[in-house]
Amino acid sequence: MKSVIPVLVCSIFVLLSLWHVRMAFGGMAGESAAVPSVNGKPIFVPSRRSTLFVALLLLLFAALVAATAAVRLGIPAAVLSWLSHALAAGLLARAIGEFRYVGFFKRIRGTRFAVLDTMVYSPLCLLLAAGVAAVASGHGI
Repeated sequence: MKSVIPVLVCSIFVLLSLWHVRMAFGGMAGESAAVPSVNGKPIFVPSRRSTLFVALLLLLFAALVAATAAVRLGIPAAVLSWLSHALAAGLLARAIGEFRYVGFFKRIRGTRFAVLDTMVYSPLCLLLAAGVAAVASGHGI
């Protein structure tokens, strides 16, 4: 990887993956800021298996960015670029949100998750989307 952008994006994905592994094994048990809540109750409780699956996906995202930027795996560059653009679009969609619980345009505000989502989670998704798109377009190389 020849540029700071792919290294930074990959590093963030790896750190997020490690964070999910930590959470899967009881890190910060009872933490209510990890999922949206209504009236103090989470709208879902992620299982260990699903949290580890998210950790695996985040590692795969890091690998995709690395492969798109520089690592040659025998996969055509056009395929890697297309997949990276799709990842960037997904991250952008996450930042925008589903208009109720997550994203910049959520309606449920004032919860611990909502504050962190506005200040950290959604901006991070937006920055990652821009970074992944830059790598996919060849500007991160």
